[in-house]
Amino acid sequence: MPAKSKVQNEQEAIRWITEGKSYEWIVEQYREKYKIETTTSMWATFRHRKGLDRLITRDDSLIPWKVERQHRWKYPLVMLRFEARRREGHELKPRDASRLESWKRMLEEEGLVVYYDPETEDGFFLVPREETDDDLVRVPTDRSALRNIGRETED
Repeated sequence: MPAKSKVQNEQEAIRWITEGKSYEWIVEQYREKYKIETTTSMWATFRHRKGLDRLITRDDSLIPWKVERQHRWKYPLVMLRFEARRREGHELKPRDASRLESWKRMLEEEGLVVYYDPETEDGFFLVPREETDDDLVRVPTDRSALRNIGRETED
């Protein structure tokens, strides 16, 4: 017999997820409202099983690299994730929107783009924009540095 689901109200949970509530927020709501302990991974699985859009936006034009684990929360990458969400039509928290606009303005004023080198400690660097840079990032010319998500392999 399958285990009973901890989800007390599927429509409520779906609404929270589609409103962009974080999994941490939902875990806390369940703890307070239903006195039930849940986990963020449980909510990620629920979202996936219900066919809901994922919370993290993937934009290969803004984040074209295979990012090493130690670099996943570096400031330039966080800003690129915010920009990907904004471009997809999601509303950012006011503080995040303000940080993003300030960061983009600085890039524009100083003529910089984001460059990623996975073999360095810092990983991300702001480098002078070149003619071939047509967005916020310098896309690597080495295809092995690119993420393979959503790409077909060439024979």
